[in-house]
Amino acid sequence: MKTAVVTAIGSFSADIVIKNLKKMGLKVVGCDIYPAEWIADSSNVSAFYQVPLATKEEQYTEKILSICRKEAADGLIVLTDAEVDVWNRNRKKLKEAGVTLCLSPEETITICRDKRKLYEFLSENGIGNPIPTRMLGCISPESVTYPAVVKPYNGRSSQGLCYLRDQEEMERFLAGCEPDDYVVQPYFKGSIITVDVVRQADTGQSAAVCRKELLRTPNGAGTSVLVFSNPALEALCKETARALGITGCVNFEFIEGEDGTFSMLECNPRFSGGVEFSCMAGYDCVSNHVKCFTGEEIEPLPLVTEMYIARKYEEYVTKVLKKAGTEV
Repeated sequence: MKTAVVTAIGSFSADIVIKNLKKMGLKVVGCDIYPAEWIADSSNVSAFYQVPLATKEEQYTEKILSICRKEAADGLIVLTDAEVDVWNRNRKKLKEAGVTLCLSPEETITICRDKRKLYEFLSENGIGNPIPTRMLGCISPESVTYPAVVKPYNGRSSQGLCYLRDQEEMERFLAGCEPDDYVVQPYFKGSIITVDVVRQADTGQSAAVCRKELLRTPNGAGTSVLVFSNPALEALCKETARALGITGCVNFEFIEGEDGTFSMLECNPRFSGGVEFSCMAGYDCVSNHVKCFTGEEIEPLPLVTEMYIARKYEEYVTKVLKKAGTEV
C-alpha cells in the first residue's frame, strides 16, 4: 500500500491514524463532511476533500471513488460506523477500482454491526460472555428485568441509548419509537473496559491491549483511562476475534462487574476513538492494522506497562483572515 484515503479525519481516532500511516511512509489523503478550516488535521494530510454524508450513499461512494482515482489511492481506511456500513455494502466498487478496503470480511461486519446478531453468534459459540440482548419488538414490557438499557440494534457512539427504570418508563418509550429498530439489555453496573484487538487472519496472529475508561464523553469516547494487562481477558478477546473472523483492528467493549467478571457489550469493527491510548502504551495498532491487509506479519505484543493516560483538547489556527470576509 502506497496511498491511503482516510475518512472522517475530524474524529477522535484520526490524529494517530494519520501520524502512524505517515511514519510508515504512506501518502495520506484525508476527507470529512466538514470544510478543511473546521478540521485541525486537514493540514496534516497530503490532500483534503470535503465529502457528502455517508447517509447520502450514492453521492458519498462516488465522491470517495473519485478521490481514490485522482490520488491513485490503493487503500481506504474508514473511521466511523456509518461509513463501515456503507462500504460493507459497496465492496465490489472498491475492488473494481483496485482499492483495498481495510475492514474485516463482509459477514463479520454484518454480525458485529447488529447487536442482536452478535449476541446470538457469541452465545451459540459459547464465547465472549455477552450481555443478553433481545429485539425490543419481540418482547413484552412485563418480561423485562429492570432497570434496562435500550439502544438501536445498529447504533453508534451511544446515540439513541436510554436507561429505563421500570415498566412504566418502558411503555412510554415504546409509544414513541419503532420497536423493531431497538434491542433491550439488562442494566449491568460496573466499569467500562475497552480492548483494542488486532488480528492477522492469514497467520492467525493477534494482539490485545486493555484499558479501563475512567472518564468518557457522552458519546462514549474515553478521555481518561487506565491501561492494564489481563491475560485472561486478552485471551478471551483473541478467541472471540478468531471466531468472528476479524481482520485488522477492532475494539471490544465490556462491563467489568464488582465480582471481576467481564461481560461483553459489543464489538466495533473499526479503530476505537481511544486507539491512541494503545499506541502510547506500546502497541502500534495502526501500522499493524495495515499489515493485516498487505500480507505482512503483525508485531507481537510487547510487555504492557500499566499506566494512566489522560486526553486534552488543543487549539489550532486553520485559516487566517486579513479582515472580515477576506482570506490572507
